[in-house]
Amino acid sequence: MIGRVRLVVGDLPQSVAFYERAIGLRTLERDGDVVRLGADTPLVELAGDPDAPPRPPGTTGLFHLALLVPDRGELARSIRRVVDAGWRLTGALDHFVSESVYLRDPEGNGIEIYRDRPRDEWVWHDGEVRMGTVALDVDGVMAELPAGDDTGIPDGTGMGHVHLQVAALDAAEPFYTGELGLDVTVRGYPGALFLSRGGYHHHVGLNVWATAGASAPPPGSRGLAWAELDPGGERLVRDPSGNALLTG
Repeated sequence: MIGRVRLVVGDLPQSVAFYERAIGLRTLERDGDVVRLGADTPLVELAGDPDAPPRPPGTTGLFHLALLVPDRGELARSIRRVVDAGWRLTGALDHFVSESVYLRDPEGNGIEIYRDRPRDEWVWHDGEVRMGTVALDVDGVMAELPAGDDTGIPDGTGMGHVHLQVAALDAAEPFYTGELGLDVTVRGYPGALFLSRGGYHHHVGLNVWATAGASAPPPGSRGLAWAELDPGGERLVRDPSGNALLTG
């Protein structure tokens, strides 16, 4: 369901190099100061603006974008690619429905790379899916590293979800469920809310862990420009915390 995520960056060449080398995306299109990267489809758009101010700490915006790779072997290859590029992971977690690693790009934008467990292993109760946070079995993942050369992130990789920082969950929930038609899939996670369409564990994550009562960053700041909630969406809307979304 999630399509592209556009980020405003101050140093476009540095960011493009990072997403190509450390993440393994390919440059698919260039349009002036906008570079679109992906696998078989565009996933990340980088809009270069050296005059854009940094997003102030404590404001709402992107927590992370989340690239969904096809299987555990490709997750292992992604870990190796990040390390070989000289970048450091900031986390490696098992969420029961998925296995994930985390890092930040050169401008501080959060990135998750993950693989889903088979849907028949997801546990649902009263309309909510069981998700949690435990340490990832990194050795087990790396034991499935495929042989052969790394040719970049594979076709079939998608933008699995986007996780946003908001000012208040009670204001965000009716917007995402009513205006955008998502279903709540996890409500009991402290300080967070997870929503999706079609029985997925989550297409959108929201949290107030560092942004309860926060304001939006100034217009034109670096960081999230918009996330495409529906691929091909052309209607730009903003949630109650100022996060911009493209929808149908």
